[in-house]
Formats: sequence, structure tokens, C-alpha cells
Amino acid sequence: MAGQKMLKFTDVDREMPQKRPPNLRKQDFGEIYAEFATAKAAEQASRCSQCGVPYCQSHCPLHNNIPDWLRLTAEGRLQEAYEISQATNTFPEICGRICPQDRLCEGNCVIEQSGHGTVTIGSVEKYITDTAFEEGWVKPITPSMERTDSVGIIGAGPGGLAAADMLRRQGVQVTVYDRYDRGGGLLTYGIPGFKLEKDVVMKRMTQLEEGGVEFVLNCNVGEDLSFDAIRGKHDAVLIATGVYKTRDLPDSDADGIVNAIDFLTVSNRTGFGDVVPEFESGELNAAGKRVVVIGGGDTAMDCVRTSIRQGAESVKCLYRRDRANMPGSQREVQNAEEEGVEFVWLAAPDGFEGEAVTGVKVQKMRLGAPDATGRQAPEVIEGADYVEPADLVIKALGFSPEDLPKLWGVDGLEVTRWGTVKAEFETGATSLDGVFAAGDIVRGASLVVWAIRDGRDSAAAILNYLNETAAVAAE
Repeated sequence: MAGQKMLKFTDVDREMPQKRPPNLRKQDFGEIYAEFATAKAAEQASRCSQCGVPYCQSHCPLHNNIPDWLRLTAEGRLQEAYEISQATNTFPEICGRICPQDRLCEGNCVIEQSGHGTVTIGSVEKYITDTAFEEGWVKPITPSMERTDSVGIIGAGPGGLAAADMLRRQGVQVTVYDRYDRGGGLLTYGIPGFKLEKDVVMKRMTQLEEGGVEFVLNCNVGEDLSFDAIRGKHDAVLIATGVYKTRDLPDSDADGIVNAIDFLTVSNRTGFGDVVPEFESGELNAAGKRVVVIGGGDTAMDCVRTSIRQGAESVKCLYRRDRANMPGSQREVQNAEEEGVEFVWLAAPDGFEGEAVTGVKVQKMRLGAPDATGRQAPEVIEGADYVEPADLVIKALGFSPEDLPKLWGVDGLEVTRWGTVKAEFETGATSLDGVFAAGDIVRGASLVVWAIRDGRDSAAAILNYLNETAAVAAE
């Protein structure tokens, strides 16, 4: 019986795929976790309690049918497991690698709450879809019928690609416009290879292209092509640009002080084999340098671990709160520490030394009363300032939206007071007829899994809009 293969959490301990040793993994940009073997994936999946109220599913932004595909994996029915996984998640192989499972599905696992250690959901999810690619179960999109409707999507990141996938499956003609020379957005150029190897992203790009999605790359909307031209060409438009404007620090224009997105993009380009002048000159290359990264989110973790791999002399991360209050993944912090990164908690920048940076002026902090969000607010400890030596300072302070109405010369596109595009909850409909928005450009800098969710929701709303428009025209 199927039940005999499950509920083994009392007999089988939680086990993650093996990590490569730090001294080896920090020498390259390959992923640090090994793949589960078939028997091990089935064994770990069998630990699922198949509980009546699956909190793992309810705490997943995509509401993935996690208990179902864990059971099928335990039973060796991997193709069915993949089909159920793919039904709710456009890119399960990506979410399995980069989702903060410790804060989402795994962090809310019922057996974790009872002290048995969570099911390794992310690793099994990754294994299922990697196996599906190897076995040829992942097929190009083949709509049952083609439609004449055309949708333009601005942004080839996870939100835009998720929408493109959903719309093509319904036979809609889809064109994706992106500023970069490769699709994928931050999946390609923002997230380092040791978390997400780039051939994983490129496989999905190939699947979408073979399924009939057209890509217009190296296209800066507002410069190479106007927003009005895109809107005039298509029956509906989805804005899925993400947020790329780096939050800045005052007086941080000296040579050697760089933005995280620029540093990571150049590193990923070199990983593709591109010749990048800023890397070759050393401007965006940490080799042999004393690196200081400012910030405590996942982008900061990407920067410190990239710097280690580029051969930095030393790497320190300054964060104004303590370890317990940092926004980045604790798993990533642990990985960084294993690789030789030093974290300087309760430390904030207060200026820089040198025309070409030689140091960061640091203010030591303590945590005071909670702020409006409930988190303890950092306060300066007077007289505890010091200078942290640095040859390269990377600002990883988060991202803000670009001013799209101004950048694109668009009248009537409403934005919020934060600069994000104002859009209806769930549908993504904006103030302009037939124009929708999804992902970070609506919700602000967030997780890839939320962008996928938003893209899928907006695709459904766009399909309804196209159907309603066609019905009105037919009357």
C-alpha cells in the first residue's frame, strides 16, 4: 500500500544532499550541493507525514502540491511527481535551488514543529525536475490550438517568463522584450552559479523558444523601442521589469565603491565566457583585494561568496543589526562563514576614506527599542567608531524601482509613493487599458517564487481580458 512508504520521519533522520567541502567549492562557481541519488530522494520524501493540513503547501506562494509529489517520489513514480510539480510551478528546478525553504515550506513543516527535522522539500523538488530534464519528460510547449491574440512582455525575468509560459500554453502569440543579451533576468545575471548554475536557466529559455515564445533581446524600452510602439503592436502588455535601481549611500562615489548588481552581473558574464573590460581591468574583480560588503540580505551573501571565489585577500560583511535580525538566509550565512567570510555585526558605514577607497568609516551599533515594523532599531554607540580597511566596497543595500513613466515617456501609468507600478491585487491590471504588471515592479524587491506566482496570476488575468475583448468585438 502507498501509505507504507510514508510516515517514516520517526525512523529516518533528515538528511540534506552532501555539500562539497569549502576548500574545494570556493575555487569555482559550481553548485555546492550534490544531487540526491534516486534511493536517497525516495527515502527523504518518505519522511513526509502526509498531514491533513499541509502547512508546507499553504506557506508556499505557489501553493505547490508538496505532499502529493513527495508521496509519488517515495513510490518511485517520478514522472507523475514532475507533472504535479509542474502544474503549479513554472520553474520547480529553480525554486528547488534558490527558494528560502527555511522560511517557507520547510520552515512550516509539521514534523519540524514536532522536533523530527523538516522534510528536505527543496532538494527533492530540484531532484524531480532535474530527472525530468534528463529523461526527456520536459517538452516544448505545444498549444492545442493557436490564437491570433498577441501579448508583449517587458522583462525576461521569472515573472515575465512564467507569464509567457502560461500564455503560450493557451495558444497566445507572445513576444518578450529584455534589456540584456540573454533571457532570465536576475536568474541569469544576478544570482551566482554556485546557487543556480546557468545551464539550468538556459534549458528553460530553450524550452520557451522551442515552444514559440519570441525574444527581442538587447532592447532598452524607451531607447531602442518605445513603450507606445510595443503597446500598439500587441493586444495586451505585461510589465515585468523587476527593480534594478540600487539604494545608495551618501558620498560613495570614490573609485572602488561599486553596486552589487554591477559586480554580480560582470561575474556572471565572465562565467558565460564573455570578455568583460570591467573585470579584466580589476574594476569589478575582487582578486587580491580587501573586500567589504555592506548589507545583510541575500544579495550581500551572493557578493561575499562571489568575492571569495574571485580570490579576494579578505572578505568582510558589515550589517547594522545582529545575526538573528538579518534578512538574508541563515543557510547562506553559514555557507559564507564556512568559505571564509567574516561577518561584522552591529556595524554601519559612516563614510569612506581615500579618493580611491582605502577604508570604510564604521559606526558600532546596539539594538534599541522596536521600530514601526516591530524590529529592534539600531542605535549608534558614541565613541566606538573605527576604520575598516578596504580596496573594494560593494553596496548591497537592496533595490528600488526605476521611474518607468519618466524613463519610457508614458502618460497615465500610475505608480505608488514607493515608485512601484500601481496594479490590482491578483490580476496585475494597471491604470492603462490592456496593460498589466507583475513581480517586483509591483511588490518591490522580493523572492523569485513570488515573481513566478505574480506572473502566472497576471497571465490568467490577461487571458480573461483577451477573451472579454474578443467577445465585445463579436457583438
